[in-house]
Amino acid sequence: METMEQKLEILRQKREEVRLGGGEKRIKKQHESGKLTARERIEKLLDEGSFVEIDAFVEHRCIDFDMADTKAPGEGVVTGYGTINGRLVFVFAQDFTVIGGSLGEMHAAKICKIMDMAMKMGAPLIGLNDSGGARIQEGVDALKGYGEIFFRNTLASGVIPQISVILGPCAGGAVYSPALTDFIFMVDGISKMFITGPQVIKAVTGEEVSPEELGGGLAHNTKSGVAHFLASSEEECIESIKKLLSYIPSNNLEDPPYVEPSDEAYKVIEELNTLIPTDPNKPYDMKELIKKVVDDGDFFEVQPHYAQNMITGFARLNGRSVGILANQPKVLAGCLDINASDKAARFVRFCDAFNIPLITFTDTPGYLPGVAQEHGGIIRHGAKLLYAYSEATVPKITVIVRKAYGGAYIAMCSRHLGADQVFAFPTAEIAVMGPEGAANIIFKKEIEESADPIATRKEKIEEYRDKFANPYQAAKRGYVDDVIEPSTTRIRLISALEMLASKREKRPAKKHGNMPV
Repeated sequence: METMEQKLEILRQKREEVRLGGGEKRIKKQHESGKLTARERIEKLLDEGSFVEIDAFVEHRCIDFDMADTKAPGEGVVTGYGTINGRLVFVFAQDFTVIGGSLGEMHAAKICKIMDMAMKMGAPLIGLNDSGGARIQEGVDALKGYGEIFFRNTLASGVIPQISVILGPCAGGAVYSPALTDFIFMVDGISKMFITGPQVIKAVTGEEVSPEELGGGLAHNTKSGVAHFLASSEEECIESIKKLLSYIPSNNLEDPPYVEPSDEAYKVIEELNTLIPTDPNKPYDMKELIKKVVDDGDFFEVQPHYAQNMITGFARLNGRSVGILANQPKVLAGCLDINASDKAARFVRFCDAFNIPLITFTDTPGYLPGVAQEHGGIIRHGAKLLYAYSEATVPKITVIVRKAYGGAYIAMCSRHLGADQVFAFPTAEIAVMGPEGAANIIFKKEIEESADPIATRKEKIEEYRDKFANPYQAAKRGYVDDVIEPSTTRIRLISALEMLASKREKRPAKKHGNMPV
């Protein structure tokens, strides 16, 4: 009979086998490819010494097929819990050194258990993806594993924050779990995501494309909009994850974390009075306005490389987290288009799900015109933003900075979509359309019959702007609560947020709405 010491030695040996994953040789190969191992990633992500591993000794049940290495320590995925800045999180990290991190039945079971625990405990779930895909040898059992993960991703949506980090290949069905989560992080040159790889595409369509061009970090951050953040290294990526978590609550029943502010709350920012050009056709950088208004000028942008005519991101006002959306006049004049509508709508819904107040800065001439936009479904995609804002019950504050024309005025969280407070700068132009277009229609006959049509047109444009395209007309109707000096923007936003802190709003009971998708 084995002594206790012998039993303990067996336990220690088994733990060491699991810790080494695919072994020193494969760990070295992982490092040579510029990647950290699963355990190294977890160590860097979590507070020192806080990680507790779950299911270290789980093994697959496949004994009837020929695999190069039937031993799969840890079943190719490390799962457990720990803390980030003292807050509980659950994490899984696929281990590429063990059978390429391929997902089989028990690999998926480990992930599902961690997902269930995260839901029960109301804590964020972080998935570190680095896998060759489904374990072919396990057939339908591997596919079942993916399905059970997708199902849990959907159940957890809007209940706990779900963060996916792509730190290697993620192909085929494996891409859909990250796509169902709230945020996707990628690392330039390391991360790859695609449904079908370059070889399959070449065989089927004849197109030649590299893995990086097809599904690298840059492609998904700039073109597809699949990813939200792009880092230059794994270390930078991990720091960005920590920063994101600092703005969001652990679950949908909590308020976002409060940080004791170091910035003065009620300060007048004189530079804002001269930041916005009075010429409505002159661009400026909306991010300058945002950074001057928020605490310490710290704005954490979400999807900074995608649909840049729309700005989304997190910041703090007097220590409290807020979600910020804004048109960017520097890009496409701040027009709304298909991609901008999708980007904004998803961000609004995340903030609403997790009790984060929304602040919207409006400066848009309308929807981007063009055949490609119409045939691409701008009506359907634009409706997503209307739906998202209308559905949101968190505090909603809108600042109309300059242009707010037509349907785009409504879509950027006007009073009519439920904005709780609407402020306007004196530079605001709120109208059905821009003064130039409106004058051409309203004063068409007078302009045509004038002895000097050019001068008359110019005169009528200014007449329309003075009479209709200004914030005071909307203020007369109560659609704008106040026309404010730009220098007082921070003061008014903080005051409004404090007033709205106790907001309660209920909607009609229903199973769920039918959002345009």
